[in-house]
Amino acid sequence: MLAIARAGDRLVAVGERGIVLLSDDHGANWRQAKVPVSVSLTAVQFVDAQRGWAVGHGGTVLVSTDGGTSWASQLDGVQAARIALEAVRAAPTNRPGASNSEGSGKRLDEAERLVADGPDKPFLDLHFSDARNGFIVGAYGLAFRTQDGGQHWQSWIARLPNPRGKHLYRIGAAGKRFFIIGEQGLLLRSDDDGETFTAIETPYAGTYFGLHAYADGGLLAFGLRGNAYASADTTRQWAKIDVHTSNTLVDRVLLADGRLLLVDQQGQTFVSASAQRPGSFERSALSFSVPVSSLVQAADGSFVAASLHGVRRVAAPPTIAN
Repeated sequence: MLAIARAGDRLVAVGERGIVLLSDDHGANWRQAKVPVSVSLTAVQFVDAQRGWAVGHGGTVLVSTDGGTSWASQLDGVQAARIALEAVRAAPTNRPGASNSEGSGKRLDEAERLVADGPDKPFLDLHFSDARNGFIVGAYGLAFRTQDGGQHWQSWIARLPNPRGKHLYRIGAAGKRFFIIGEQGLLLRSDDDGETFTAIETPYAGTYFGLHAYADGGLLAFGLRGNAYASADTTRQWAKIDVHTSNTLVDRVLLADGRLLLVDQQGQTFVSASAQRPGSFERSALSFSVPVSSLVQAADGSFVAASLHGVRRVAAPPTIAN
């Protein structure tokens, strides 16, 4: 299993071969949902107890309106590629009679190549602010936006300052401020609800796999080899955060008392000392002892991970807030 989320008190896990699992007892027991695809699903999010989306390989976007019990397709890689190509052709520099710059010509070539390649590229993450407004991002710089709950999608590829088409691994937001992180130290930031993005330089040139956006505009970005960096909005200066692991950090959970819990790919967890922006993390007693890709806290306070060995549930240790 590759990702897990809450739909109200229900847990919804997604993973390889299009498998979606549901639990209504905080991860103790699971049943399989009805899914119209068999490709790997990489991320899932619910905006309430009923409505949610999952994305994955083949440019797949699925929607559920019944808490994950059943799913319908909203987008696939063929449709996504055509949307991207139409967006480039409709751009002013690509209209008949208009001058065509080198940059726009390159975007047109890339969009045509996307169509020719077929549905072979995965979406890797999503962020819906509400039941209507959402973004999906993925490999090779894929990015799309919807403002009607996924009935229609717009290509956002050309709006991102990502000329080399780096993979986009995670998107997150706090209010109208959005962050996208990816490979080779990529960090993109928007201060206008995702309309425009700016590339932000970070001290790390390796891949980021996770982030936490703070309400005041600060950010914690983490990824390969236990690397984590924090920035305050007021300074734009970065501080390296000690997490006491050399394993790749893959996900985070915001605890009830405001502290952050990070999990690495070996299933070890690390908790911040306070609810303030962390200066360091300490090893937690919570451990899954299997390779983990995603983590969530259930309604009963237990922690449930999507892992290489399916879904794993562990009761919260006394030292971690429920």
